[in-house]
Amino acid sequence: MRVLLDTVAFLFAIEDPDRLSRKTRTVLGAMKNAAGKLNLSREDTMDALRRLQVSMVPYAEAHVLELMRLPVHHRDPFDRMLIAQALAEEVPVMTCDKEFRKYKRLEVIW
Repeated sequence: MRVLLDTVAFLFAIEDPDRLSRKTRTVLGAMKNAAGKLNLSREDTMDALRRLQVSMVPYAEAHVLELMRLPVHHRDPFDRMLIAQALAEEVPVMTCDKEFRKYKRLEVIW
């Protein structure tokens, strides 16, 4: 299953998986061997991405075009970029940020 992870969801997945909902843990899969670090170095981050079997999705022109069409329900520009990317890719976003739910076409998992 393809999903986009909000930063908070990623950090919970590697630091404290029990803070995630059962559905989120199921989607992410087995995370018992997570790093348990909040201040991650580049190396720690790449290691966590590999262990969680997460890949990076480059930001593309289609994402920018979707971003330009978004209503400004969310004030954080990086979260708006993630929302636009999820909409353009037609994938859900894993986040605990309730502002994401204001976007009608967006599927949110938490």
